[in-house]
Amino acid sequence: MAAGHRIDPAGWRAVLDEVCARIAGRFARVEPRRTARDFVTGLLSEIESKTCWGLAEQAGHARPDAMQRLLRTAVWDTDGVRDDVRAFVADRFGDPQAVLIPDETGDLKKGVHSVGVQRQYSGTAGRIENAQVAVFVTYASRHGHALIDRRLYLPRSWTDDRDRCTTAGVPEQVGFATKPQLAGDMIDAAMAAQVPAGWVAADEAYGHDPAFRGRVRGLRLGYVLAVSCDHRITVDGKVRVRADHLAADLPASAWQRRSCGTGSKGPRYYDWAWLTDIDRDACDAGQHSVLVRRNTSTGELAFYRCWTPQPATLTALVAVAGIRWTVEESFQAAKGQVGLDQHQVRQWTCWHRFTALAIAALAILAVCAATTSAPPPAEPYGHARPGHGPIAWTINEIRRLFNTFIIITTRDTSHRLRWSIWRTWHQARARRAHYQRRLTIELIT
Repeated sequence: MAAGHRIDPAGWRAVLDEVCARIAGRFARVEPRRTARDFVTGLLSEIESKTCWGLAEQAGHARPDAMQRLLRTAVWDTDGVRDDVRAFVADRFGDPQAVLIPDETGDLKKGVHSVGVQRQYSGTAGRIENAQVAVFVTYASRHGHALIDRRLYLPRSWTDDRDRCTTAGVPEQVGFATKPQLAGDMIDAAMAAQVPAGWVAADEAYGHDPAFRGRVRGLRLGYVLAVSCDHRITVDGKVRVRADHLAADLPASAWQRRSCGTGSKGPRYYDWAWLTDIDRDACDAGQHSVLVRRNTSTGELAFYRCWTPQPATLTALVAVAGIRWTVEESFQAAKGQVGLDQHQVRQWTCWHRFTALAIAALAILAVCAATTSAPPPAEPYGHARPGHGPIAWTINEIRRLFNTFIIITTRDTSHRLRWSIWRTWHQARARRAHYQRRLTIELIT
Protein backbone atom coordinates (compact mmCIF):
# COMPACT_ATOMS: atom_id res chain seq x y z
CA MET A 1 0.00 0.00 0.00
CA ALA A 2 1.39 3.39 -1.02
CA ALA A 3 0.49 5.01 2.28
CA GLY A 4 1.63 2.06 4.40
CA HIS A 5 4.44 3.99 6.03
CA ARG A 6 2.05 6.78 6.97
CA ILE A 7 -0.58 4.81 8.91
CA ASP A 8 -0.14 3.04 12.22
CA PRO A 9 -2.45 0.03 12.75
CA ALA A 10 -0.61 -0.84 15.96
CA GLY A 11 -1.32 2.67 17.23
CA TRP A 12 -4.99 2.35 16.31
CA ARG A 13 -5.24 -0.94 18.17
CA ALA A 14 -3.59 0.76 21.15
CA VAL A 15 -6.31 3.44 21.07
CA LEU A 16 -9.02 0.76 21.07
CA ASP A 17 -7.25 -1.06 23.91
CA GLU A 18 -6.91 2.17 25.90
CA VAL A 19 -10.61 3.00 25.70
CA CYS A 20 -11.61 -0.55 26.63
CA ALA A 21 -9.14 -0.51 29.53
CA ARG A 22 -10.50 2.82 30.78
CA ILE A 23 -14.07 1.53 30.95
CA ALA A 24 -13.18 -1.99 32.18
CA GLY A 25 -13.60 -1.09 35.85
CA ARG A 26 -17.23 -0.06 35.27
CA PHE A 27 -18.32 -3.69 34.81
CA ALA A 28 -19.07 -6.02 37.72
CA ARG A 29 -18.16 -9.21 35.83
CA VAL A 30 -15.72 -10.19 33.13
CA GLU A 31 -18.43 -11.47 30.75
CA PRO A 32 -20.17 -8.11 30.13
CA ARG A 33 -16.74 -6.45 30.01
CA ARG A 34 -15.75 -8.69 27.11
CA THR A 35 -19.13 -8.25 25.47
CA ALA A 36 -18.74 -4.47 25.71
CA ARG A 37 -15.46 -4.69 23.80
CA ASP A 38 -17.17 -6.84 21.17
CA PHE A 39 -20.00 -4.30 21.06
CA VAL A 40 -17.68 -1.33 20.49
CA THR A 41 -15.66 -3.26 17.92
CA GLY A 42 -18.88 -4.18 16.13
CA LEU A 43 -19.93 -0.52 16.00
CA LEU A 44 -16.59 0.23 14.33
CA SER A 45 -17.06 -2.58 11.80
CA GLU A 46 -18.55 -2.29 8.33
CA ILE A 47 -21.68 -4.35 8.99
CA GLU A 48 -24.85 -2.74 7.69
CA SER A 49 -27.02 -3.21 10.76
CA LYS A 50 -25.60 -2.09 14.14
CA THR A 51 -28.36 -3.87 16.10
CA CYS A 52 -27.68 -6.54 18.73
CA TRP A 53 -28.27 -9.23 16.11
CA GLY A 54 -25.77 -7.78 13.66
CA LEU A 55 -23.19 -7.02 16.35
CA ALA A 56 -23.46 -10.53 17.79
CA GLU A 57 -23.01 -12.17 14.39
CA GLN A 58 -20.03 -9.91 13.66
CA ALA A 59 -18.44 -10.86 17.00
CA GLY A 60 -18.79 -14.60 16.36
CA HIS A 61 -21.48 -15.14 19.00
CA ALA A 62 -23.95 -17.95 18.41
CA ARG A 63 -26.92 -15.87 19.56
CA PRO A 64 -27.68 -12.20 20.35
CA ASP A 65 -28.39 -12.93 24.02
CA ALA A 66 -25.11 -11.54 25.40
CA MET A 67 -25.43 -8.29 23.44
CA GLN A 68 -29.06 -7.83 24.51
CA ARG A 69 -28.22 -8.64 28.13
CA LEU A 70 -25.43 -6.04 28.02
CA LEU A 71 -27.99 -3.33 27.23
CA ARG A 72 -30.81 -4.61 29.42
CA THR A 73 -29.84 -6.39 32.64
CA ALA A 74 -26.06 -6.70 32.95
CA VAL A 75 -24.58 -4.89 35.96
CA TRP A 76 -22.39 -1.97 34.88
CA ASP A 77 -22.04 1.75 35.46
CA THR A 78 -23.40 3.42 32.33
CA ASP A 79 -22.69 6.98 33.44
CA GLY A 80 -19.22 5.90 34.56
CA VAL A 81 -18.46 4.69 31.03
CA ARG A 82 -19.65 8.06 29.72
CA ASP A 83 -17.34 9.80 32.19
CA ASP A 84 -14.40 7.67 31.08
CA VAL A 85 -15.01 8.48 27.41
CA ARG A 86 -15.26 12.19 28.23
CA ALA A 87 -11.96 12.01 30.14
CA PHE A 88 -10.33 10.16 27.23
CA VAL A 89 -11.41 12.84 24.73
CA ALA A 90 -10.27 15.61 27.10
CA ASP A 91 -6.88 13.94 27.55
CA ARG A 92 -6.34 13.65 23.79
CA PHE A 93 -7.96 16.89 22.57
CA GLY A 94 -7.74 19.02 25.71
CA ASP A 95 -7.18 22.75 25.30
CA PRO A 96 -8.01 25.66 27.65
CA GLN A 97 -9.65 27.43 24.70
CA ALA A 98 -11.74 24.42 23.63
CA VAL A 99 -15.43 24.88 22.85
CA LEU A 100 -18.36 22.92 24.31
CA ILE A 101 -21.12 22.69 21.70
CA PRO A 102 -24.59 21.43 22.67
CA ASP A 103 -27.13 20.51 20.03
CA GLU A 104 -30.02 18.10 19.61
CA THR A 105 -30.62 15.39 17.05
CA GLY A 106 -33.64 13.21 16.38
CA ASP A 107 -34.16 9.58 15.41
CA LEU A 108 -37.37 8.77 13.53
CA LYS A 109 -39.40 6.05 15.25
CA LYS A 110 -42.57 4.06 14.70
CA GLY A 111 -45.07 3.41 17.45
CA VAL A 112 -45.42 5.02 20.86
CA HIS A 113 -43.43 2.76 23.19
CA SER A 114 -39.80 3.85 22.63
CA VAL A 115 -38.81 6.06 25.54
CA GLY A 116 -39.28 9.77 24.81
CA VAL A 117 -40.96 9.25 21.44
CA GLN A 118 -43.78 11.52 20.26
CA ARG A 119 -44.64 13.68 17.27
CA GLN A 120 -42.19 16.57 17.56
CA TYR A 121 -39.87 18.63 15.43
CA SER A 122 -36.78 16.74 14.31
CA GLY A 123 -33.90 18.57 12.70
CA THR A 124 -32.89 15.28 11.09
CA ALA A 125 -36.16 15.17 9.13
CA GLY A 126 -36.59 18.96 8.96
CA ARG A 127 -40.24 18.67 10.00
CA ILE A 128 -42.56 17.36 12.71
CA GLU A 129 -42.35 13.57 12.81
CA ASN A 130 -42.76 10.72 15.28
CA ALA A 131 -39.27 10.92 16.74
CA GLN A 132 -36.99 10.46 19.71
CA VAL A 133 -34.87 13.55 20.42
CA ALA A 134 -31.70 13.82 22.47
CA VAL A 135 -29.26 16.60 23.32
CA PHE A 136 -25.54 15.92 22.88
CA VAL A 137 -22.40 17.91 23.62
CA THR A 138 -19.36 17.96 21.34
CA TYR A 139 -15.91 18.87 22.64
CA ALA A 140 -14.00 20.78 19.95
CA SER A 141 -10.46 22.13 20.03
CA ARG A 142 -7.61 22.73 17.61
CA HIS A 143 -6.61 19.08 18.16
CA GLY A 144 -9.91 17.47 17.15
CA HIS A 145 -13.52 17.02 18.18
CA ALA A 146 -15.85 14.28 19.42
CA LEU A 147 -19.11 13.77 21.29
CA ILE A 148 -18.63 13.56 25.06
CA ASP A 149 -22.12 13.44 26.60
CA ARG A 150 -25.82 12.97 25.89
CA ARG A 151 -29.22 13.43 27.52
CA LEU A 152 -32.52 12.02 26.28
CA TYR A 153 -35.27 14.62 25.98
CA LEU A 154 -38.56 13.59 27.60
CA PRO A 155 -41.55 15.68 26.45
CA ARG A 156 -44.26 16.60 28.97
CA SER A 157 -46.49 13.92 27.46
CA TRP A 158 -44.05 11.49 29.04
CA THR A 159 -43.10 13.16 32.30
CA ASP A 160 -46.78 13.88 33.11
CA ASP A 161 -47.57 10.17 32.68
CA ARG A 162 -45.60 8.37 35.39
CA ASP A 163 -47.08 4.97 34.53
CA ARG A 164 -45.76 5.31 31.01
CA CYS A 165 -42.36 6.37 32.36
CA THR A 166 -42.28 3.42 34.76
CA THR A 167 -43.04 1.00 31.92
CA ALA A 168 -40.11 2.44 29.94
CA GLY A 169 -37.77 2.26 32.96
CA VAL A 170 -37.46 6.04 33.46
CA PRO A 171 -36.18 6.69 37.01
CA GLU A 172 -38.71 8.27 39.37
CA GLN A 173 -36.52 11.34 39.99
CA VAL A 174 -36.35 12.23 36.28
CA GLY A 175 -38.77 15.04 35.48
CA PHE A 176 -39.33 17.41 32.61
CA ALA A 177 -36.34 19.43 31.49
CA THR A 178 -36.01 21.70 28.48
CA LYS A 179 -33.26 21.13 25.96
CA PRO A 180 -31.26 24.15 27.22
CA GLN A 181 -31.57 22.73 30.75
CA LEU A 182 -30.24 19.37 29.58
CA ALA A 183 -27.38 21.14 27.79
CA GLY A 184 -26.61 23.11 30.94
CA ASP A 185 -26.52 19.91 32.99
CA MET A 186 -23.93 18.42 30.64
CA ILE A 187 -21.80 21.56 30.63
CA ASP A 188 -21.96 21.65 34.45
CA ALA A 189 -20.85 18.01 34.55
CA ALA A 190 -17.94 18.68 32.19
CA MET A 191 -16.74 21.59 34.30
CA ALA A 192 -17.11 19.55 37.51
CA ALA A 193 -14.93 16.88 35.88
CA GLN A 194 -12.33 19.60 35.13
CA VAL A 195 -12.61 19.24 31.36
CA PRO A 196 -10.46 22.06 29.92
CA ALA A 197 -12.65 24.51 28.01
CA GLY A 198 -13.02 28.23 27.55
CA TRP A 199 -16.13 28.63 25.42
CA VAL A 200 -19.67 27.50 24.67
CA ALA A 201 -21.25 27.79 21.21
CA ALA A 202 -24.81 26.83 20.29
CA ASP A 203 -27.72 27.59 17.98
CA GLU A 204 -30.82 29.70 18.51
CA ALA A 205 -32.62 27.21 20.76
CA TYR A 206 -29.97 27.86 23.40
CA GLY A 207 -29.13 31.48 22.59
CA HIS A 208 -32.73 32.53 23.23
CA ASP A 209 -32.79 31.04 26.72
CA PRO A 210 -31.72 33.63 29.35
CA ALA A 211 -31.38 30.94 32.05
CA PHE A 212 -28.95 29.00 29.87
CA ARG A 213 -26.90 32.13 29.17
CA GLY A 214 -26.76 32.97 32.86
CA ARG A 215 -25.77 29.42 33.70
CA VAL A 216 -22.83 29.53 31.30
CA ARG A 217 -21.73 32.90 32.64
CA GLY A 218 -21.84 31.46 36.14
CA LEU A 219 -19.24 28.91 35.03
CA ARG A 220 -17.04 31.75 33.70
CA LEU A 221 -17.14 30.32 30.19
CA GLY A 222 -17.30 32.68 27.24
CA TYR A 223 -20.13 32.09 24.79
CA VAL A 224 -21.13 32.82 21.21
CA LEU A 225 -24.80 31.85 20.95
CA ALA A 226 -26.90 32.27 17.80
CA VAL A 227 -30.19 34.18 18.01
CA SER A 228 -32.91 34.87 15.46
CA CYS A 229 -33.38 38.05 13.46
CA ASP A 230 -36.38 39.10 15.58
CA HIS A 231 -34.53 38.59 18.87
CA ARG A 232 -34.77 41.69 21.04
CA ILE A 233 -31.50 43.31 22.09
CA THR A 234 -31.30 45.90 24.85
CA VAL A 235 -29.59 49.13 23.82
CA ASP A 236 -28.55 51.88 26.27
CA GLY A 237 -29.87 49.78 29.13
CA LYS A 238 -33.56 50.26 28.31
CA VAL A 239 -34.47 50.26 24.61
CA ARG A 240 -35.16 46.82 23.12
CA VAL A 241 -34.43 46.60 19.40
CA ARG A 242 -34.78 43.71 16.98
CA ALA A 243 -31.42 42.27 15.94
CA ASP A 244 -32.07 42.81 12.22
CA HIS A 245 -33.14 46.44 12.80
CA LEU A 246 -29.95 47.04 14.75
CA ALA A 247 -27.89 45.60 11.88
CA ALA A 248 -29.74 47.69 9.29
CA ASP A 249 -28.40 50.89 10.84
CA LEU A 250 -24.75 49.83 10.70
CA PRO A 251 -22.47 51.88 8.40
CA ALA A 252 -20.32 50.21 5.78
CA SER A 253 -17.24 50.86 7.91
CA ALA A 254 -18.62 48.59 10.65
CA TRP A 255 -18.11 45.45 8.56
CA GLN A 256 -14.87 43.43 8.43
CA ARG A 257 -14.24 40.41 6.23
CA ARG A 258 -12.89 37.47 8.24
CA SER A 259 -12.63 33.70 7.84
CA CYS A 260 -14.34 31.67 10.56
CA GLY A 261 -12.34 28.55 9.69
CA THR A 262 -11.49 26.25 6.84
CA GLY A 263 -14.22 24.12 5.29
CA SER A 264 -14.22 21.46 2.62
CA LYS A 265 -14.07 24.20 -0.05
CA GLY A 266 -11.47 26.37 1.63
CA PRO A 267 -11.61 29.33 4.04
CA ARG A 268 -15.15 30.36 4.99
CA TYR A 269 -15.18 34.13 4.57
CA TYR A 270 -18.02 36.31 5.85
CA ASP A 271 -18.46 39.98 6.66
CA TRP A 272 -18.69 40.58 10.40
CA ALA A 273 -19.91 43.51 12.50
CA TRP A 274 -19.23 43.60 16.23
CA LEU A 275 -21.24 45.74 18.63
CA THR A 276 -19.42 45.84 21.98
CA ASP A 277 -20.64 46.79 25.46
CA ILE A 278 -24.26 46.18 24.54
CA ASP A 279 -27.14 43.95 25.65
CA ARG A 280 -26.23 43.18 29.25
CA ASP A 281 -28.33 40.38 30.75
CA ALA A 282 -27.53 41.49 34.30
CA CYS A 283 -25.22 43.72 36.27
CA ASP A 284 -22.39 41.20 36.13
CA ALA A 285 -18.77 41.49 35.19
CA GLY A 286 -17.55 40.61 31.75
CA GLN A 287 -17.99 41.87 28.22
CA HIS A 288 -21.42 41.61 26.58
CA SER A 289 -21.60 42.13 22.83
CA VAL A 290 -23.54 41.30 19.68
CA LEU A 291 -21.93 39.75 16.61
CA VAL A 292 -23.52 39.99 13.15
CA ARG A 293 -22.45 37.80 10.23
CA ARG A 294 -23.24 38.64 6.61
CA ASN A 295 -22.94 36.18 3.74
CA THR A 296 -20.66 37.68 1.11
CA SER A 297 -22.73 36.20 -1.75
CA THR A 298 -26.37 36.39 -0.63
CA GLY A 299 -26.22 39.12 2.01
CA GLU A 300 -28.05 36.83 4.46
CA LEU A 301 -27.49 37.84 8.09
CA ALA A 302 -26.92 35.75 11.21
CA PHE A 303 -26.83 37.09 14.77
CA TYR A 304 -25.01 36.04 17.95
CA ARG A 305 -25.15 37.08 21.58
CA CYS A 306 -21.65 36.98 23.04
CA TRP A 307 -20.15 37.22 26.52
CA THR A 308 -16.62 36.76 27.82
CA PRO A 309 -15.33 36.99 31.40
CA GLN A 310 -12.37 39.01 30.09
CA PRO A 311 -12.15 41.29 27.05
CA ALA A 312 -11.88 39.24 23.86
CA THR A 313 -11.00 39.99 20.25
CA LEU A 314 -13.21 39.84 17.20
CA THR A 315 -10.95 37.12 15.83
CA ALA A 316 -11.62 34.92 18.86
CA LEU A 317 -15.40 35.34 18.65
CA VAL A 318 -15.45 34.64 14.92
CA ALA A 319 -13.45 31.46 15.45
CA VAL A 320 -15.89 30.21 18.10
CA ALA A 321 -18.87 31.00 15.88
CA GLY A 322 -17.23 29.03 13.06
CA ILE A 323 -16.37 25.95 15.12
CA ARG A 324 -19.99 25.35 16.12
CA TRP A 325 -20.58 23.36 12.95
CA THR A 326 -18.31 20.57 14.21
CA VAL A 327 -21.28 19.25 16.17
CA GLU A 328 -23.02 18.55 12.84
CA GLU A 329 -19.92 16.71 11.67
CA SER A 330 -19.98 14.70 14.90
CA PHE A 331 -23.62 13.72 14.34
CA GLN A 332 -22.93 12.75 10.74
CA ALA A 333 -19.96 10.60 11.73
CA ALA A 334 -21.74 9.07 14.72
CA LYS A 335 -24.74 8.03 12.65
CA GLY A 336 -22.93 7.15 9.44
CA GLN A 337 -19.90 5.39 10.92
CA VAL A 338 -20.84 3.89 14.32
CA GLY A 339 -24.63 3.52 14.06
CA LEU A 340 -25.71 6.03 16.71
CA ASP A 341 -29.23 6.08 15.23
CA GLN A 342 -29.51 2.33 14.65
CA HIS A 343 -30.41 1.29 18.18
CA GLN A 344 -33.63 -0.73 18.34
CA VAL A 345 -34.32 -0.27 22.04
CA ARG A 346 -37.32 1.05 23.95
CA GLN A 347 -36.10 1.29 27.52
CA TRP A 348 -34.38 4.21 29.28
CA THR A 349 -31.38 2.15 30.42
CA CYS A 350 -30.90 0.47 27.04
CA TRP A 351 -30.86 3.81 25.23
CA HIS A 352 -28.27 5.30 27.56
CA ARG A 353 -26.07 2.21 27.37
CA PHE A 354 -26.16 2.04 23.58
CA THR A 355 -25.31 5.72 23.18
CA ALA A 356 -22.51 5.53 25.76
CA LEU A 357 -20.82 2.76 23.77
CA ALA A 358 -21.50 4.56 20.48
CA ILE A 359 -19.75 7.75 21.61
CA ALA A 360 -16.88 5.55 22.82
CA ALA A 361 -16.56 4.08 19.33
CA LEU A 362 -16.71 7.55 17.77
CA ALA A 363 -14.01 8.82 20.14
CA ILE A 364 -11.72 6.01 19.00
CA LEU A 365 -12.15 7.00 15.35
CA ALA A 366 -11.74 10.72 16.10
CA VAL A 367 -8.47 10.17 17.98
CA CYS A 368 -7.11 7.81 15.32
CA ALA A 369 -7.94 10.34 12.59
CA ALA A 370 -6.35 13.21 14.52
CA THR A 371 -3.13 11.34 15.23
CA THR A 372 -2.61 9.76 11.79
CA SER A 373 -0.22 11.49 9.43
CA ALA A 374 -1.57 12.78 6.15
CA PRO A 375 -1.21 10.51 3.10
CA PRO A 376 1.91 10.96 0.96
CA PRO A 377 1.74 13.74 -1.66
CA ALA A 378 2.08 11.51 -4.73
CA GLU A 379 -1.13 11.27 -6.74
CA PRO A 380 -2.42 7.78 -7.64
CA TYR A 381 -2.02 8.64 -11.34
CA GLY A 382 0.96 10.59 -12.59
CA HIS A 383 2.83 13.14 -10.50
CA ALA A 384 1.45 15.66 -8.03
CA ARG A 385 1.83 19.31 -8.90
CA PRO A 386 3.92 21.42 -6.54
CA GLY A 387 1.89 22.58 -3.54
CA HIS A 388 -0.85 20.01 -4.14
CA GLY A 389 -1.59 16.87 -2.18
CA PRO A 390 -4.36 14.83 -0.55
CA ILE A 391 -6.41 15.97 2.41
CA ALA A 392 -5.82 14.53 5.87
CA TRP A 393 -7.34 11.16 6.71
CA THR A 394 -11.05 11.53 7.48
CA ILE A 395 -12.97 9.50 10.05
CA ASN A 396 -14.66 7.67 7.14
CA GLU A 397 -11.33 6.59 5.68
CA ILE A 398 -9.92 5.70 9.08
CA ARG A 399 -12.85 3.35 9.71
CA ARG A 400 -12.30 1.63 6.34
CA LEU A 401 -8.62 1.11 7.13
CA PHE A 402 -9.50 0.10 10.71
CA ASN A 403 -11.62 -2.69 9.23
CA THR A 404 -8.76 -3.69 6.96
CA PHE A 405 -6.06 -3.92 9.61
CA ILE A 406 -7.77 -4.33 13.00
CA ILE A 407 -11.23 -5.88 12.83
CA ILE A 408 -11.52 -9.54 11.94
CA THR A 409 -14.89 -10.39 10.42
CA THR A 410 -16.26 -13.86 11.00
CA ARG A 411 -16.76 -15.23 7.50
CA ASP A 412 -17.01 -18.92 8.33
CA THR A 413 -19.73 -20.46 6.16
CA SER A 414 -21.23 -22.56 8.93
CA HIS A 415 -21.40 -19.53 11.27
CA ARG A 416 -23.22 -17.47 8.65
CA LEU A 417 -25.60 -20.35 7.89
CA ARG A 418 -26.41 -20.89 11.59
CA TRP A 419 -27.30 -17.22 11.91
CA SER A 420 -29.52 -17.29 8.83
CA ILE A 421 -31.38 -20.32 10.20
CA TRP A 422 -31.70 -18.71 13.65
CA ARG A 423 -33.12 -15.52 12.15
CA THR A 424 -35.77 -17.37 10.14
CA TRP A 425 -36.87 -19.37 13.20
CA HIS A 426 -36.99 -16.26 15.37
CA GLN A 427 -38.99 -14.35 12.77
CA ALA A 428 -41.39 -17.29 12.49
CA ARG A 429 -41.96 -17.30 16.26
CA ALA A 430 -42.50 -13.55 16.23
CA ARG A 431 -45.04 -13.84 13.41
CA ARG A 432 -46.98 -16.55 15.24
CA ALA A 433 -47.03 -14.39 18.39
CA HIS A 434 -48.38 -11.42 16.41
CA TYR A 435 -51.08 -13.60 14.77
CA GLN A 436 -52.17 -14.98 18.14
CA ARG A 437 -52.32 -11.51 19.67
CA ARG A 438 -54.42 -10.12 16.82
CA LEU A 439 -56.74 -13.12 16.92
CA THR A 440 -57.23 -12.69 20.67
CA ILE A 441 -58.05 -9.00 20.23
CA GLU A 442 -60.59 -9.78 17.50
CA LEU A 443 -62.30 -12.47 19.63
CA ILE A 444 -62.55 -10.08 22.58
CA THR A 445 -64.00 -7.25 20.52
